[in-house]
Amino acid sequence: MRILLINQTFYPDVAATAQHGHDLARFLVAQGHEVSVIASRSLYGKAGRSLPAYERVDGIEIHRVGRSFYGKAGLLARGLDFGLFYLSTAIKSIEIGRHDVCICLTTPPYIPLLGLALRSLLGTRVVYWAMDLYPDVLVATGVANEKSLVTKALEALNRFALRRADRVVVLGRCMEDRIRAKGVEMSHVRRIPVWSEIFDEPGAGKDPAEAHRNNAYRRQWEVGDRTLVMYSGNFGIGHDVETFARAAKQLEFDHNIMFAFVGGGKRKDELLRAMRAVKLDRFVEADYQPRERLGELLSAADIHLASMRPGWEGVMVPSKIFGTLGAGRPVVWVGGARSEVASVIRDADCGFTITPGDADALAAVIRKLANDPALRAAMGARARQTMIDRWGMQHALAEWRAMLEEIGPSSERPTHGGTSSESTPH
Repeated sequence: MRILLINQTFYPDVAATAQHGHDLARFLVAQGHEVSVIASRSLYGKAGRSLPAYERVDGIEIHRVGRSFYGKAGLLARGLDFGLFYLSTAIKSIEIGRHDVCICLTTPPYIPLLGLALRSLLGTRVVYWAMDLYPDVLVATGVANEKSLVTKALEALNRFALRRADRVVVLGRCMEDRIRAKGVEMSHVRRIPVWSEIFDEPGAGKDPAEAHRNNAYRRQWEVGDRTLVMYSGNFGIGHDVETFARAAKQLEFDHNIMFAFVGGGKRKDELLRAMRAVKLDRFVEADYQPRERLGELLSAADIHLASMRPGWEGVMVPSKIFGTLGAGRPVVWVGGARSEVASVIRDADCGFTITPGDADALAAVIRKLANDPALRAAMGARARQTMIDRWGMQHALAEWRAMLEEIGPSSERPTHGGTSSESTPH
């Protein structure tokens, strides 16, 4: 099949959607499919950076369009960047010719509507890969009023796309529930979680204990024998950082505990300011790390943190949980008990779920794990085995393959114009 993937971020971007899109595209190429990608020429959130307009990577034809002029300067500015990407992508998708299937992610929002337009024009099947949901995100952040006419119009657009897509891929049970509540026919919805390939197979990479003993990050950060509690990834608007800061304050005299905050996002500076405001300096902070070092990074920690603010269940599903499972470490989830992350932790018995805002409980759980290496090891072992048995990349990609084969190559042909499938990229 000829498969087109559309998302604003793609290789070499470090955004999670870029990495998962790249993994899927490489897998499909290895299965003998022709894969094209349309993405932005800019790196996510960074104004002015420009990537090549075209290149071939891992057998994938990457077409890059538009450019971010504003980065993350504000909602209106991001809207203008999104608008430029929509227009450029529409033109490029016609230019590069017909594909059998178009996989549309959700950065920027409503790109699946472009996929539906391609189906009308060129007969392309459409897969809506729901990394997050709009306008649900806007409502959860307080930017939009759920009852406003604008929000209702945006919701109607999203429901239209969800109902008309040939398949909808959701990331977890909580997102599936939210989709069901929108009245979407569930027969064409597939739940395929995101993944981490870092520790995907038995014996892949280093043994978790060995990866911990001889770890460059622990040496660089001078962790020594202390228990390292790590949050790695996006510190976005949907994540709870206040509870982290208040719990860290309660642990200021537990000198055997150290924190690491790795990654970026709007709320990272807020967390660091809160830590420094109460004169907490027993932590390290670092930017996003290269993907090839992610396994080593995750192995440096003794305990991993993940979080989501109330009201965000099903709006998005943090992918970091699967990397931490593979690293063989317990996870402490500060978020709703009905979320996918909480469900995974319960299924694997590999950590704890803390109600957002309950800093006392978070501090108590961290202290408990820090003082009980045997409990950490047992939870970590169950986490890793669960990843191997159920949540590894090979499982998710096998589900993708089955779903695409179920859709099958489209035999439909446009009867009113369109570009031939023999068009050559340039």
